[in-house]
Amino acid sequence: MKKLTIVLCTLFSMCFYNSFAQSGSPLFTGAIGVQAYTYRNSFPSGIIPVLDSVKALGITEMEGPNPKNISAEEFKKLLNERGIAMPSIGVEYGLISKDPYSVVSLAKTFGATFVMVAWIPHGNTFTIDDAKKAVDEFNREGKILKDNGITLCYHDHGYEFGPYGDGTLLDYIIQNTNPDYVSFEMDIMWTFHGGGDPAKLLYKYPTRWKMLHLKDIRKGIANDLTGGTSTNNDVALGTGQLDIPGILKAAKSIGIQHYFIEDESPNHAAQIPVTIAYIKGLTE
Repeated sequence: MKKLTIVLCTLFSMCFYNSFAQSGSPLFTGAIGVQAYTYRNSFPSGIIPVLDSVKALGITEMEGPNPKNISAEEFKKLLNERGIAMPSIGVEYGLISKDPYSVVSLAKTFGATFVMVAWIPHGNTFTIDDAKKAVDEFNREGKILKDNGITLCYHDHGYEFGPYGDGTLLDYIIQNTNPDYVSFEMDIMWTFHGGGDPAKLLYKYPTRWKMLHLKDIRKGIANDLTGGTSTNNDVALGTGQLDIPGILKAAKSIGIQHYFIEDESPNHAAQIPVTIAYIKGLTE
């Protein structure tokens, strides 16, 4: 049944791709990556079948680290056997704050040159005090990582778009972190959901963004500053609210290095082939 599902999704994605194909050069020319969190509910049933399905989709990069119940070394071996690189890993704020050298070791196990943090602990509302504390932490941890050949990236999550000064709290974080030590990974859906404009932000800080999470949100879902929404609101790229062509054009213009599809939906197996077909079909 799983093989049949993959075949049907592949056939559908080919048709979907052809429906978008136009004359002109491809807009998206990067390697196709995926965030390992996409498969958080699938890995427990079998890591090897999941990785085989990832390879079958033509995905060549994964943002990790390893799932539970398998060592980093063994997971890296399985990735290598399938030609899948892991240029970036995600870690919790608390871990990198408490023990940045263990994070360095984990990244080096995978050959990753980026480490991303996707959530800053805070109360019901993200405040300037939360932002100031994070800036201090990121500058300290970022220097340690930089000294070990690794780039720290903060992954925005939507709650940082509360107003502050002439901009937002995210502007404050970007402007007050040391660019030598701290870079950023944009989650385009969370940026949009928090009220930001992904393409404009990429152009506004062209040297700070290094990676993207590619995801879209269901039409009709209102923006807010919670940093959360139902996983059922994750939809295939091109079927939701985001201006994907405009975002990818901006990302290509500023030299984004890695693109990771992150689909938290229970329907990710059916949606990811559609996402891949869509971005491959976009032209300039």
